[in-house]
Amino acid sequence: MAITTYRRVWTLDDRAESIWHSLPVDIRPGCEGLSVRLLEPPPGAVIDIGCEGAAGWRGWSGGARQAFAITPLAATPGYVPGELEPGVWWIVLGLHRIPVDGVELVVEASTGPVDSIPGLAEYETASAAVVVPARPPRRELPSVDGLRWVAADFHAHTLHSDGSAPVAAVAALGLAAGLDVMAITDHNTEAHHAELAPVGQRLGIGLIPGQEITTDSGHANAFGAIGVIDFRQPAETWVAEVARRGGLMSVNHPLGGDCSWRQPLPVHPPLAELWHSSWLDRRWGGPVAFWHAWGHSTTAIGGSDWHNPSSLAPPGSPTTWVAVDAAAVGTEDLPSAVLAGLAAGRTTVSAGYTAPVLLRNGESFVAIDAPGTLLLGWDGSRRAVRTSYEVLPADVPGAHILIDHTGQVLALCS
Repeated sequence: MAITTYRRVWTLDDRAESIWHSLPVDIRPGCEGLSVRLLEPPPGAVIDIGCEGAAGWRGWSGGARQAFAITPLAATPGYVPGELEPGVWWIVLGLHRIPVDGVELVVEASTGPVDSIPGLAEYETASAAVVVPARPPRRELPSVDGLRWVAADFHAHTLHSDGSAPVAAVAALGLAAGLDVMAITDHNTEAHHAELAPVGQRLGIGLIPGQEITTDSGHANAFGAIGVIDFRQPAETWVAEVARRGGLMSVNHPLGGDCSWRQPLPVHPPLAELWHSSWLDRRWGGPVAFWHAWGHSTTAIGGSDWHNPSSLAPPGSPTTWVAVDAAAVGTEDLPSAVLAGLAAGRTTVSAGYTAPVLLRNGESFVAIDAPGTLLLGWDGSRRAVRTSYEVLPADVPGAHILIDHTGQVLALCS
């Protein structure tokens, strides 16, 4: 076994130069494994950690873990197992928060046999304990043109990043909330993607491969099995790269506190997570104002951003409804059908699975369970919704919003 130890004081000047810094580790042919440990940073420092192999990205812990291991057959959650290709590997540090006086960090990398893989046994135990929950009564919404509306949540985290539960447990929460589809969007990794199809089939819910491209000045989701998007590159490159690989990108929680979007982005992605769990008072007009400023060609989606039981909202709050090909009914077909629906802009977002909803069905709007409300058009038009099932002409293009008498937003319709 070979051990490489790095001890260094990192300063604000280092962070000013770059948030991301890499430490080399030599991997020789036939290496049995890599173990990395970051000694606990002192108070006031927040340090992210990840790993780039000689042939590409292998995973990310962010600040959720201080130790990980990768072997040919298994890895710490958040990291991709597989042969350790020979060459120079890199331990990637993110200097997320550095005290004014700097911080001394000690990083230890060991190559050779791995006795214990941090986090793996606990993950497997938690996964095995998940039982399939009962799904609530299915909500049948009217649709047209060979389409049907399915319920989705486009933002959730697991133990593969800074969530508290395995993929199966998060999927079970989504199923219990009535969802047909969830996107699992762990930070800066695709390690969770291998689980999605079998877990979705076992539980009866479609699981969309996702990743949250995460920086300290904005987050974005990339949907699709497209490989990891390098978060260290300028955000303006993400849009074209995600599209080139056949995926879809969304700017996340653009007004979400210290995670608000602050990246230069001259070309907008097709989606924006306008309804996020941080929208605590829906009379606050910030997300709608952002939509107006960003442009109504942007398709609105929502996400709970679930991490753990103390998160602001459970999976399915909000619920994004997507009109998909009516023939796509199985867990194998739904993820791609939902991505196609997103690409076509066929979405509406409501507070939850049973909440009032506004649907655009061909030439008509259908407002359901929303009597005594107003339908607001992109052009400034206002129309009254008087009954619990109101059909109105969809003669005004662009985004529409359903509000109640207090000004609270009930639905966003692309």
